[in-house]
Amino acid sequence: MTFLIYILAFAVLLGVLVTIHEFGHFIFARMFKVHVQRFSIGMGPVFYKKYDKHGTEFALSAIPLGGYVSMITNKLIELEPEVCKQLTEEQMKNTFDSKPKWQRALIMFAGPLANFLLSIFIFTSIFISTIDPQTVPVVEKVYIEESDQVATNVIKLNLASSFEKGDKINAINGVTIKDAKDFNLELLSYAGYTGEINFEVNRNNSPLSVSIKVEDFLPTSESQSNPAEYMGFEVAYKMQPIIGRIVSGGSADNAGLKSNDLVLEIGNERVNYAEDIQNIVSNNPDTTLDFKISRDDNIFYIPVDISSRVVSDETYGFLGVQFGTSRSLSQAFTKGVYETYNLSSKTLQFIGKMVTGNMGTENLSGPIGIAQMAGDTAQAGLLPFMYLMALLSISLAVINLLPIPVLDGGQLTLLGIEAVRGKPLPEKAENMIYTGGTVVVIMLMLFAIFNDISRFL
Repeated sequence: MTFLIYILAFAVLLGVLVTIHEFGHFIFARMFKVHVQRFSIGMGPVFYKKYDKHGTEFALSAIPLGGYVSMITNKLIELEPEVCKQLTEEQMKNTFDSKPKWQRALIMFAGPLANFLLSIFIFTSIFISTIDPQTVPVVEKVYIEESDQVATNVIKLNLASSFEKGDKINAINGVTIKDAKDFNLELLSYAGYTGEINFEVNRNNSPLSVSIKVEDFLPTSESQSNPAEYMGFEVAYKMQPIIGRIVSGGSADNAGLKSNDLVLEIGNERVNYAEDIQNIVSNNPDTTLDFKISRDDNIFYIPVDISSRVVSDETYGFLGVQFGTSRSLSQAFTKGVYETYNLSSKTLQFIGKMVTGNMGTENLSGPIGIAQMAGDTAQAGLLPFMYLMALLSISLAVINLLPIPVLDGGQLTLLGIEAVRGKPLPEKAENMIYTGGTVVVIMLMLFAIFNDISRFL
């Protein structure tokens, strides 16, 4: 049963991503009146096909790894004259290579664009249906003594004078840390870097700048797996004391607390994180507590009658809230766009660092690794599965935009060369370039599969 889940999850994941990608090419080809001969999901022999009124063959092929849109070209007509029998005169005029360069470029770019749009749609759907946890990395421990080092590659820095336990990290080199994953992603983007990394820190409710000098930062896969530990400290991700959703009829609801209220104090105790609220409330069942909150830049004092719950014969206070911030549709969309942009730029950076050797390739996954991730997230729930789909959609878009022949980016590069030269490259040169690109793609696929297999050995 578990194996079946993994197979189905992989099929759904890859099927959606490939279909969306190829649909991007297809819809722009149709827009510019280029005849699409075949729209195939999968590669190899066709086991199911259906024709539309335009004569396009929609096919499912035997090998579920990829897909393609086959458009009519002058070369195809030249090599396969019998194709002409299936085409109208208008279709024969509107070949792909008869179109202006800007139209061909848009057709090629439309595949990755569709994947970017899918990612934005998925992220927006996730963000509108969930609250923003508003987590922030907080320094939990600083390694000062040699005996504290948990890895042999901990950077040799006097961090005692740099970071302190309880420091809240708000930004790295001017880039705001919006959630838990941003912290590691931002540090990973500096793999191989020599220079200063500047941290904007909040210490005891006061802003502070911490600068760390690094040389050949994160040089190994081990160090890249935990950048903070490599630098000599540990972080915990703590939620801001912001009320997200309120349970109807609960203590918070009855007292008049609202979503997005920022809790500053309870009684005489200052509140720094959501866990502080939980601890205070939990220890004060059936008690009235005075909440100091910030709402729309105004300060309010609200008495809250804390209810109680019995768990394992112990009585605990219960507030009836979920922490975080609610998002409007526009806020969810804006965050979806930002998330897609941020992860796309980071993906491109990481690919560049893999090429230069500044980042390990051990985590590069092929179909086996993707199938495993698909199955794991599918069993974890719909939201993790959708998040993975958005991440892979971004990866598919970025990889396809690389200037490698046979990929969309390679096609765009050749169009750029054609624009500069005023004419296409000689056919022999193009064939050599496409052959080289095919070899590169096959080698990358084999390497990724080798990585997948190595993880199981």
